[in-house]
Amino acid sequence: MSLRSLAIMMFCNIVWALNVVVSKVAVGDLGMPPLAYALLRSVIVALALIPLLRPIPAELGKVMLIGLAISGGSFALLFMGLQTASPSAAGVVSLSGAPMTVLFAIIFLGERVRWRRGLGIALAFGGVLFAMVGESQLETGPGLLLVFAGAVVGALGSVFVKRIDVTSIRLQAWAAVASVLALLPLTVLMEQDQGAALIAAPLELAACLFFASIVVSIGAHTAYFRLLQDHDANQIVPLTLLTPILTIAFGALLTGDAIGPRLLIGGAVALVGVAIIVLRPSATFTRWFLVRTRF
Repeated sequence: MSLRSLAIMMFCNIVWALNVVVSKVAVGDLGMPPLAYALLRSVIVALALIPLLRPIPAELGKVMLIGLAISGGSFALLFMGLQTASPSAAGVVSLSGAPMTVLFAIIFLGERVRWRRGLGIALAFGGVLFAMVGESQLETGPGLLLVFAGAVVGALGSVFVKRIDVTSIRLQAWAAVASVLALLPLTVLMEQDQGAALIAAPLELAACLFFASIVVSIGAHTAYFRLLQDHDANQIVPLTLLTPILTIAFGALLTGDAIGPRLLIGGAVALVGVAIIVLRPSATFTRWFLVRTRF
């Protein structure tokens, strides 16, 4: 792999990790309701990718349902969780997406798991659980449960991506449309003060939304998929394991997260488990969805 490819991959990891911190700032410090934040992010992505909505996919309903799961649905739950959970803890809990993807593949795709991947699943779940029940995380328990739910929804959607014949960038476009249609009524019915938050900090929220939609969803993901086209997945996918490490580091540096020993130990154990899962070949679904399940 060239230095240019390594630099692009490092850029993607940094962007993905920073996205958790930026989202925490938006829904926590700036007071933007999380469903409204997820909605606006999806609106920007949909507008930017309008040309890719044609031609209309043959199985439009299935495409939009899967797109909602790996985009607005999982992100909405993540943003709701970040109202109380720290970025560092959220980064660790999000590691549960990889073992959940394998479990869903067993249920829905007939994936067979031998002892090595079974060990990876056990370590990933064990590490996440160990981190979640730590004393420093008790006050943010509900938030971390929402983050976990977001990882589960994203994993469920990612398993079915193989069953639709749509390129990744076009799936992003339709996922954004599906997310707008689902999140608009939800934020109207369940949230308030969306306009007040925008008026109070328009430039800051605009910067957060630009980063989440253009830099992360379109920029980083497009670069990532192109790297996967040019290189073997075995070279690219393991490098994405830097994302949770960077998320913990950025959480500590930028938002002052309390990084206790349970979070570090649990995160390390979970990371080892995810590494085992990722490095084992899969016969039924594309490996890179194990770690990048969301747009």
